[in-house]
Amino acid sequence: MDIKTVNTILYCGKWKETIAFYREVLGLPVTCLKEWFVEFELTSTSRLSIADASRASVDASGGKGITITMKIDDIEEAKVFLHEKGIKEISVQDHAWGAKVIYFFDPEGNRLEFWS
Repeated sequence: MDIKTVNTILYCGKWKETIAFYREVLGLPVTCLKEWFVEFELTSTSRLSIADASRASVDASGGKGITITMKIDDIEEAKVFLHEKGIKEISVQDHAWGAKVIYFFDPEGNRLEFWS
């Protein structure tokens, strides 16, 4: 089996707000746009999709049990970027396995982690 891309789908109750967060705050490019589903490109081989839970057969989780981790080059640059985008309550933390991390949340309550 030769997997070409990986896609995580988040089923959201706050669909419009969550789409705006990933598109306008994080600036992710849209690769697919439907009436109830938006796919964003994270890397050339990974995607993150936001589905409207009210129009799907899967319920929203409200962010429970989900962390989306993204490795980046410069954690301090990410902190400045997020602050400029209006995410004020962030701090760089030391992770137990030696990385520097920032945790923040999307409008649905999904936890995101930038690390370097």
